[in-house]
Amino acid sequence: MTYELSTLIALAIAEDLAGGVDVTSHATIPEHQESIALFVTRAAGVIAGISAAIEVLHYVGIEKVEALVTDGTKVEAHTLILKATGNTRQILLAERTALNFLTHLSGIATETRRWVDLVSGTKCLIRDTRKTTPGWRALEKAAVRAGGGTNHRLSLSDAALIKDNHIVAAGGVLEAFDFVRKYDPDISVEVEVDTLDQLHVILAAKPDLILLDNMSPALCIEAVALAAGQVKLEASGGITFANALEYAETGVDYLAVGALTHSAKSLDIGLDLMMGI
Repeated sequence: MTYELSTLIALAIAEDLAGGVDVTSHATIPEHQESIALFVTRAAGVIAGISAAIEVLHYVGIEKVEALVTDGTKVEAHTLILKATGNTRQILLAERTALNFLTHLSGIATETRRWVDLVSGTKCLIRDTRKTTPGWRALEKAAVRAGGGTNHRLSLSDAALIKDNHIVAAGGVLEAFDFVRKYDPDISVEVEVDTLDQLHVILAAKPDLILLDNMSPALCIEAVALAAGQVKLEASGGITFANALEYAETGVDYLAVGALTHSAKSLDIGLDLMMGI
């Protein structure tokens, strides 16, 4: 369990307890009662967050947990994905936090799979952005992978991405690129361009990747022809589910889709309690 996940779980449980106890469970459930918790999908989708949900259950003392599917599994509605056995009060304490992880991350995986399936047949890969929930980035990017997508950098230190404001601050795109190469000769460098003229200028510097910012599909076709395979190209900005295939068919290598993480609808998953064990 990573420090980030353990911190998120501790915060979530602390929010639920707020220094007290689960009043309803303590009032209605005998202290030593045990039961079985069945995590069941209410809608079809792609599962992600299984390990996070298991860690939530372990955190509250539920050790007997069985995963019935793995992250990346495509399931139908009414599919049993996780089963836990233990103290009923502790199961219900974990319920909402475990479901929050499962529903949100499965929603991202499901949305990602929609985009990946849409561009199937092209060489284009669907890639996420840093438009993630604070503290959840590693989890959300793992959910993107579960859905068949590809990750962009996890943090600002993983790779350099020279954007328009960096270019303004540095005095030009070539100047910015030169500064980065001198600062760290080995780091991967991506450069954002807004026009074909900028693309032509930066090609000579041989960056690892070029981001085509808010270019139309027609301009992307021209950019692909101009790059002629010298560097990988990523289209970003103005890309929707309605036009994604058109962009993918231009020949770019990646589509940057912030919606995978910032706009995905949670997958409906519930917990059904069984007594009598």
